Amino acid sequence: MARPGSVAEAPAVEAVRSEPVGARRARLRGWALVGAAALVAVLGIAAALRFVGIEYGTPFALLSPDEASIVPRAWLMVHGGGADPHWFDYPGLLIYLLAPFQAWQAEPTYLDARLLIVFIGLGTVAASWWLGLRAYGRAAAVVAAAVVAVETTHVAYSHMAVTDVPLTLAVAVALALMVTGRIELAGLAVGLACGVKYPGVFLLVPLVVAAWGRWRRLAIAAVIAAAAFVASNPFFFVHAGQAFGDAWRVQRLAQRGWLGFEHDSVAPIAFLDRLWTGFGPVLAVAVIGLGVALVRRRRSDLILASFVLVYFASLMTLDAHFSRYVLPLVPPLAVLAGRLRALVPVTLVLLAFPLVWSIQDDIRLTRTDTRIRAHTWIERHVPHGARVAVEPSTPALTGFRVLQLELPGPQSRLDPNRSVPRLEQAGVRYVVVTGAVADRVLRAPSRYPAEARFYDALAAGARRAYYARPGGDLSGPWIAVYRLYS
Repeated sequence: MARPGSVAEAPAVEAVRSEPVGARRARLRGWALVGAAALVAVLGIAAALRFVGIEYGTPFALLSPDEASIVPRAWLMVHGGGADPHWFDYPGLLIYLLAPFQAWQAEPTYLDARLLIVFIGLGTVAASWWLGLRAYGRAAAVVAAAVVAVETTHVAYSHMAVTDVPLTLAVAVALALMVTGRIELAGLAVGLACGVKYPGVFLLVPLVVAAWGRWRRLAIAAVIAAAAFVASNPFFFVHAGQAFGDAWRVQRLAQRGWLGFEHDSVAPIAFLDRLWTGFGPVLAVAVIGLGVALVRRRRSDLILASFVLVYFASLMTLDAHFSRYVLPLVPPLAVLAGRLRALVPVTLVLLAFPLVWSIQDDIRLTRTDTRIRAHTWIERHVPHGARVAVEPSTPALTGFRVLQLELPGPQSRLDPNRSVPRLEQAGVRYVVVTGAVADRVLRAPSRYPAEARFYDALAAGARRAYYARPGGDLSGPWIAVYRLYS
């Protein structure tokens, strides 16, 4: 038996080398067509999951309260408000992107804004394909695109006009540019990522890894990143004091926690749970891929692994464990899940779990939100002009004198209006409360004793005029309208 590398292998090697150029081109063209067909199929599945339920809760921002902070500001920009957002909880790039699509609307329209986010979400699927292809080849490209297409959290937030899916697209594009050695363009993508949401700054770590030893190119990329952030957020530096104050306040709120996370696990376990909720058992494959990347330490390995590790480490400082916070990890983890070709068939089969979960979520979005039904009842049965106290996460009421109750939180002061006698003295006749807030308070009554007593007092001392809960053709949290006796 001939040893490897001996003359006995020469005919086979020569046969490979002697493949006609035309045949080789035809074979490559065939692979390209297969790849294009696979990408189109994946994008079709991704589009179906994201377009279904896109109108949920409209014309109100019931999927995410952040929509009510972003979309009206985009509308105002093109209706006489000017380009200055005067608000810096988030950077302004998404507001600028949404503004042109509000120009022909008489009032802020969440549906048009969400449609743009759907296409950004589909762009993330395509960018993840590109990242996988350049990092590890065709198999990784298929897996990466398929994972992002069905990943439950990404599908859910692709229905919302908020910053998280645009940041995820920016992460995928920036990492792909780094993997391909386009350092200066990667710097541009990093700056735009920061322009969408401040955590985009963590892309600087893989940028340094990608440009290691090429310090001049790294310096140029850093300058381009800074210029891109300034260009996409020009008023951040005009109102530097307010901007830094807003950004710091939001970060501190996330670090201190938020209503609903009082009994959550410690950050590492909590965020791993959020990743599991999105990936399902594919997460285990992605972790194996990350481990292999840390062992092999090729250039693509180091770029992807450095971002995953530094971003996950940043999450460890937070006590507010929102599922959206893990979205920037989705593209690199999806690519790492496709790193091992031997596991590709298993990975694709395991995607049935997040696919089913996303379909179940979409089915809920095809139903009427309980709060929409309650809003209709209020419009028909509560006298216009009446004074009504309402909780957050409820539809906006027009034609009524509304008293907005503040959202409780671990670091928030008690809202003095969460008192039935005080509301009666203020002339409030109706109170609208919802399980989106109340259930989280009542799960931690020791943390919110006064707020819990407020709900008890409503139940005991007021007449429940209307109540709706999810079930049948309704989804969403329960909602109740109380009539005060005074």
